[in-house]
Amino acid sequence: MPGCCAPRDYGRFFGARTAARHARRYRKRGLTGSARALADLAGDVRGESVLEVGGGVGAIELELLAAGAESATNVEITDGYEEAADELLAERGLQQRAERRVGDFVVEADSLEPHDVVVMHRVVCCYPDADALVGAGAAHARRRLLLTYPQERALVRGGVHVVNLVLRLIGSDFRVFVHPVERIDAAAKRQGLSLDARQRHGLLWESAAFARAT
Repeated sequence: MPGCCAPRDYGRFFGARTAARHARRYRKRGLTGSARALADLAGDVRGESVLEVGGGVGAIELELLAAGAESATNVEITDGYEEAADELLAERGLQQRAERRVGDFVVEADSLEPHDVVVMHRVVCCYPDADALVGAGAAHARRRLLLTYPQERALVRGGVHVVNLVLRLIGSDFRVFVHPVERIDAAAKRQGLSLDARQRHGLLWESAAFARAT
């Protein structure tokens, strides 16, 4: 993937400790905030397939499976979440309905079948090439593409600039991105999707749902 961070750079921040913390929080509180809102934007998923890119421990997938989705696939760029995710699936008896892969979704996209619903929760901001990532997700969405990304605001851009400066100082190649919303929308629309809903969550996050005409 041209220009992308190596998996080890992601692993420094999204490893087993982070996964264990996220799993504990999900067990205690369930889905909250923008994750809950994004799952709601999926609509009626009964009998459908779900593909999540960068789903972490798989909390959104678990909720959609509980809501009637037939199957779920998660593609995660680092293997740090796998143990915690497997434990959550086992606790709910959902191992046979879920598949997890480790790899770069843009690179692996051709090996994946289209799914009814594609989910990218707080993933676009971690990937340098929004056109490639959103485009690949949109191409794999039979019915709906769901995204959460940073709001395109001066305050958010300033905060991200500070974060990236700190990352550079500590020697990490990982970066955070505030991609233009217009560019995100265009990548989805080039694959035949149209904007169906957009929501803001506080001062930082924004979600969008794109739908394919039936």
